Amino acid sequence: MDNFYSELIHASNEGHTDSEEYVEETLYRFKAFVSRLNPREVIKMMLSTQNYMTRSNWRVDERHDVKVGDVCYIDYGQAYLNEAGYQHFGLIISRINGKVLTIPMTSNPTTYAEAFHPETNPRGKRHLMPFGQRCGLHKPSVLFLNDAKFINPNRVINVIGHLDPQDEDLMYIRKILATCLFKD
Repeated sequence: MDNFYSELIHASNEGHTDSEEYVEETLYRFKAFVSRLNPREVIKMMLSTQNYMTRSNWRVDERHDVKVGDVCYIDYGQAYLNEAGYQHFGLIISRINGKVLTIPMTSNPTTYAEAFHPETNPRGKRHLMPFGQRCGLHKPSVLFLNDAKFINPNRVINVIGHLDPQDEDLMYIRKILATCLFKD
């Protein structure tokens, strides 16, 4: 852990984070970090940052138009390795106390080919579930079950399709998600 990071943690614990020095050093380090990324990653990061600056203070209430069963384009924000981040499609599978439980998805053909299916790919990865091409998606997509998480519905950029909450497929996805999350 470098000295600046230690100082920042200490300053935060003491309530002294308003120092211009900390802001300038953080921005300098962020710029250096971004300059090492490929252009595609920079664009995703900048879009996510703009979305955060615009949407992070929006009020959320239960009347928000995101519903269980919606397939949405979502900004998941910054991510660590092996996490779904930035802009991805996702399926809303629950709504609780102003948040929505979403399962991110991708249309990457290699990932789709690795997804478990009891008949067509019984040796596939069980944390990947084929979703297909439906609900407004232009390509066959796969759900990242191990990336399911609750998010603020203001992260939803737009709704592109919908599965009825009582649809057998949505009920099956919920069942498989529970199995994936609590297999041990």
